[in-house]
Amino acid sequence: MLNKIALIGAGNIGGVLIQEIVRRRLARNVAVVDVKEPDLAKGKALDIAEGSPVISGDIKVEGAKQYDVIDGADMVINTAGVPRTRRPDGTIPTREELLTTNLKITDAVSGGIQRYCPKALVISIANPLDAIVFRLNMNLKPPRERLFGMAGVLDSARYRYFVAEAAGVSVENVEALVLGGHGDNMLPIRSACRIAGMPVEKFVSPEKLDAIEERTRKAGGEVVKLLGVGSAFVSPAWSALEMAEAIIFDKKKIMAASTLLQGEYGVNGLFVGVPVILGANGVEKVIEMELTDKEKSAFENSVQSVKQTADEVIAMTSK
Repeated sequence: MLNKIALIGAGNIGGVLIQEIVRRRLARNVAVVDVKEPDLAKGKALDIAEGSPVISGDIKVEGAKQYDVIDGADMVINTAGVPRTRRPDGTIPTREELLTTNLKITDAVSGGIQRYCPKALVISIANPLDAIVFRLNMNLKPPRERLFGMAGVLDSARYRYFVAEAAGVSVENVEALVLGGHGDNMLPIRSACRIAGMPVEKFVSPEKLDAIEERTRKAGGEVVKLLGVGSAFVSPAWSALEMAEAIIFDKKKIMAASTLLQGEYGVNGLFVGVPVILGANGVEKVIEMELTDKEKSAFENSVQSVKQTADEVIAMTSK
């Protein structure tokens, strides 16, 4: 159990995070900040605090519109940003289209973290994921093990679910990893997908896997279209908590995270989804996988998209 976890953003994802952190007893204090009117953070915090006796949770929950509420936090989970919402014509903004607005929000988030909890470990969920975590790194300049993005855990979970459904087996039997950028050219690693330790092709045809992998890449947009307003929120929150628990309980757990690469995979200075070991210190090791030639090519293509977005961030914030 940590002393204090801070949440930036009290929207749908933030709301799930507050209640789950209290229910799972991950911290003695939970603080949430959100600038929205009238006072979204305080309202959600009070609702959950008032229910805490029902689940015997002696945990302090506090919400505010000002960043001082996060003072002294050990861990920050950032969800702040405008979500993808379907337009009246039925189209959905790309993650990149949200970049201008969400970079301004990210700069405010960075300022709050820098002032009130500069040594906190930061997990970022806000989209466009790779761009936002890149901007946080530009602003905060933390040790690389202390800042990373949640994307690969969610994308891998979606891949696992679709594979389990097609194979007719429990999701617990499926292991899978999705690497690269958190966008339409993310890379489900078929060569690493196993069902009870056996190659996935033993259970699912290559043609069906092609369709599953394409669905995985588009899974976020599929949820947005169905919801109509907003985007996925429970699965991202659970995925971030999977990372948080690996750190809080020092599990040394291998999972995909958007991590600052420093020469691994031939990439330097970009946040890209790769397998890492998460423990008490955050990202304790970056694991370099052996990829097939086809996977290497696809990974390089995904990295180029991440680089293009990073270049846009630099250009937009240097004006």
